[in-house]
Amino acid sequence: MKPLRLLFLLLGIALLAFVVTRTDLAAVATHVGALGWAGVLLIPAISIFAFLADTWSWQLLISPPRRGGAWFYALWKVRMVGAAVNKVTPVVGLGGEPVKAVMLKKLYGLPYREGVASLLVAKTANLIALVIFLSIGIALAFAGNSLPDQYRLAAAAGLAVLIVGIGIVYAVQRLRIASSLGAWFARRRYGARIAGVLHHVDDMDERLVRAYTQDRRRFVTATFLTFLNWMVGAGELYVIFWFTGHPISAVEAVAITAAVELVRAGTFFIPASIGAEEAALALIVTPITGEPGLGLAVALIRRYRELVYIVWGFLIAWWMSGQSHQPVGQLLSSANDDGTPT
Repeated sequence: MKPLRLLFLLLGIALLAFVVTRTDLAAVATHVGALGWAGVLLIPAISIFAFLADTWSWQLLISPPRRGGAWFYALWKVRMVGAAVNKVTPVVGLGGEPVKAVMLKKLYGLPYREGVASLLVAKTANLIALVIFLSIGIALAFAGNSLPDQYRLAAAAGLAVLIVGIGIVYAVQRLRIASSLGAWFARRRYGARIAGVLHHVDDMDERLVRAYTQDRRRFVTATFLTFLNWMVGAGELYVIFWFTGHPISAVEAVAITAAVELVRAGTFFIPASIGAEEAALALIVTPITGEPGLGLAVALIRRYRELVYIVWGFLIAWWMSGQSHQPVGQLLSSANDDGTPT
């Protein structure tokens, strides 16, 4: 797996190099330089609201509920660490999910089943909100000609594939397909080997179905909060363009953000979608603004904000490992699911 990961990373770097060689770097430097100290400080600060909305959404989906400011703060720290890991692992934004589950168990005593179930439901809510956001954004792009004609078919096809994929993920959880398949295999000739773990699958499916039925109001609220998370991203893009001296409309900000997020979803196998995001912004922004180099400049500014939160997340992990008197590696190791802190 590591050679393949390295190959994808090299692919992303090669794509980034191609974009850089085709761009007026002097214009890029001018656009980035227009940011100023106010922009340098404000742009990362905007993402704090996205993290807060995402943390609140996750807190709503833990069952039994874990309410209160102390739990919110704990989940926010774990969320920051998981986000940092997600950014550097090409696993569809899932690399940090096991990290979150282990940290919740080892530091806060949340049983793995509760933690994993909440993470699965939270990821589903996030993906549903993403589909809603992308649908709105792509529709606005089509209506306002914010997306070049040659990319419209690819955008529509990519969105359709994403909708189908997320629909399948939801159906697997909602219809207890994992339990049904487990029961079917358990009845086969060699099914005795999996019969012993079938009750774990049944328990997880029960937790997931409960989240989508009995706790439906909390799930809908959580989905709305994650939608706000995506909208904050569009707001950030709007502010970036404003600071660079080339303001765009709110509609264009949503449309461009949706197109870029669609590209990121389609290039999940590249760590942090390096190269792909830069190429997408370079291709979309120049026709809209007529400013050469502005797309790459915006991408670099977004990377700067991303780097700030990656460093912040790993600093939190280091601090939390010190608080628990455990090395970071040991902190993120597996633990027995006995429901008590280790």
